[in-house]
Amino acid sequence: MSQESLAAHVAGSVEDGPVDLGTGAIETDSFDVEPPYVPDHEALGAVEKYDDRFLDRELSWLAFNQRVLELAEDESLPLLERVRFLAIFASNLDEFFMVRVAGLKRRIAAGVAVRAASGMMPRDVLAAIHATTDALAERHSRLFVDTMIPALESEGIQLLRWDDLDRDEQKHCKRLFKDRVFPVLTPLAVDPAHPFPYISGLSLNLAVMVRHPKTGKEAFARVKVPPIFDRFVPLGNQRFVPLEDVIREHLKRLFPGMEIVKVHTFRVTRNEDLEVEEDDAENLLAALEKELLRRKFGPAVRLEVEESIDPDVLRLLVSELDVAPDEVFRLPGPLDLRGLGDIADLPREELKYPTFVPTTHTHLAEVESASPVDVFKSVRRRDVLLHHPYDSFATSVQRFIEQAAADPRVLAIKQTLYRTSGDSPIIDALVDAAEAGKQVLVIVEIKARFDEQANIRWARKLEHAGCHVVYGLVGLKTHCKLAMVVRDEPEGIRRYTHIGTGNYNPKTARLYEDLGLLTADETIGEDVAHLFNNLSGYSRQSSYERLLVAPESVRDGLVAQIHGEIAHHRAGRPARIRLKANSVVDEAVIDALYLASQAGVGVELWVRGICALRPGVPGLSETIQVRSVLGRYLEHSRVAWFENGGDPAVWIGSADLMHRNLDRRVEVLVRLPGEAAVAEVGGLLDMVTAEDADTWHLDADGAWTRHPGTLHVQDTLVERQRRRRT
Repeated sequence: MSQESLAAHVAGSVEDGPVDLGTGAIETDSFDVEPPYVPDHEALGAVEKYDDRFLDRELSWLAFNQRVLELAEDESLPLLERVRFLAIFASNLDEFFMVRVAGLKRRIAAGVAVRAASGMMPRDVLAAIHATTDALAERHSRLFVDTMIPALESEGIQLLRWDDLDRDEQKHCKRLFKDRVFPVLTPLAVDPAHPFPYISGLSLNLAVMVRHPKTGKEAFARVKVPPIFDRFVPLGNQRFVPLEDVIREHLKRLFPGMEIVKVHTFRVTRNEDLEVEEDDAENLLAALEKELLRRKFGPAVRLEVEESIDPDVLRLLVSELDVAPDEVFRLPGPLDLRGLGDIADLPREELKYPTFVPTTHTHLAEVESASPVDVFKSVRRRDVLLHHPYDSFATSVQRFIEQAAADPRVLAIKQTLYRTSGDSPIIDALVDAAEAGKQVLVIVEIKARFDEQANIRWARKLEHAGCHVVYGLVGLKTHCKLAMVVRDEPEGIRRYTHIGTGNYNPKTARLYEDLGLLTADETIGEDVAHLFNNLSGYSRQSSYERLLVAPESVRDGLVAQIHGEIAHHRAGRPARIRLKANSVVDEAVIDALYLASQAGVGVELWVRGICALRPGVPGLSETIQVRSVLGRYLEHSRVAWFENGGDPAVWIGSADLMHRNLDRRVEVLVRLPGEAAVAEVGGLLDMVTAEDADTWHLDADGAWTRHPGTLHVQDTLVERQRRRRT
């Protein structure tokens, strides 16, 4: 899998969540201790008596990654896509340990024994995580060894071990080792003069026991498998061998005169969470760069070893790395299956999803002229609701910014950037706009997890071009997705805005499912202008007409609308609640949904990842159903739909229903203007609750069960776009 594709699914898992699925399917945030939830006892008396009403968020995330693994097990999917899901599962689990498990361990070590909303203590959660991940990791490895390797071989793709290679292939590997690998390797001995070496997080290593032929004395050495080379060495004719096998076979070149006694592979996962003090905003860049260096030396939280490892070698690793017995995962080799993404990228299109090229949105499409549509003219005519990746990001959002940069009538561009690609045309357009003399304000979130270093580089590039670069508000991450263009027109100044659910990243926009609104609506433009002033200056604006903005109003606004649906239902008017999110964890919102269910309001949740709500509990949540969709694209959009007595109110935006989003981030939801956009989102939500939809269903015990159906949401949307193109 390409790096972009792996990043998407990873970014999609823990923070947004992956993972990405490639760069496509999962984001993660700091593990802060959440304050105990204190419900409004007067309003929630009928709810709070259910003291076990919340599922554990960490175990729910593991259930999400299990669904990813189930896609790898699904024989109806193209073979290389199943291989890709194997890689995504591995990458997701790595990030989960680096952040969530590391955070739990930090809480336990600090003595912060706060009971989770699920009722579990941190040590209980950690024990359940280890038991669950041990079983999932074993299942993942066995699937690869027992099922996927034979399936790939039947298609002419062979993942071999050293002894399976023919003589010519072994000669090829010998030359590769001599010419390229050997010069890079650095064996590190362990003896009184050489302390046990630092093992970097996620690196693949060989634990080597050598013996002096004369004295018979044995010694330990560590050899790091260089990550700069292909994880699986190509031999030609779609035959591959793990890089560690090549190194293992030639270890005598590293230890001449010594006998190689034992060789085992192992891998360490470390705490890679960041802790940055933000009291001094002027020094935030420097503090973050320092913390990024510290990340490399975090304590170990997981040790993966081959199941055949020698007990003495394992004891040495456990002792030196200071890991507990339940943090050791013994697995069939090879370890580190993230590299299977490269196998999934092989040019075997018949073993992948059919190719799909996003199309230009109908309202932005060229009619007869060969020149691109004037985005401003189109948006003045009507609002445009974009649905990526089905609608092209390049010919909509990217073109919007590029045309703004080149348009002499444009006076200013203001934009938030949370994650973007290294070669983003949007960055280039903003630079061009600033160099052309336009006022350019960019709110750069340099603390976006695992994108910190890249965001620092782009922040400095923008500053050097003359852009006004702001790092948001102290104590808050700026996660909202906003762009505003101020244009001088014959009728006067007009604001054009884009508000989305996804990042301004042209690469992940091909893999993430997201919604975005392009509008010239004056009220929305006024709201967004005030919000930018809030982010860049000292404005204390906290109320908006068409926006909900966290941390001030998203939670309260959603809870108020949930109570509004209860009132509509009791008055006999149409009432229904439909939410789409990556994660549903916030207890206040969940309790409000329980109240709605107790009142008889239908509640439909579409959740990609974590869900702490228990559906279908008698007396508590009987009218609530929870569905999940996973597939070739990362479901990433956030939607809140309220029937509103027959006049639906629909919101889209950046906020998930989690503490970090509602309390520690600047998030924005916008109410969609116009019946057409509302109807389009309604049709999307209808697909997931259809009887024949292929979805996972959540039960009251926290188990997800797949309900296969003939209606595949993503496939249906792809085919709909293909028909539109023809």
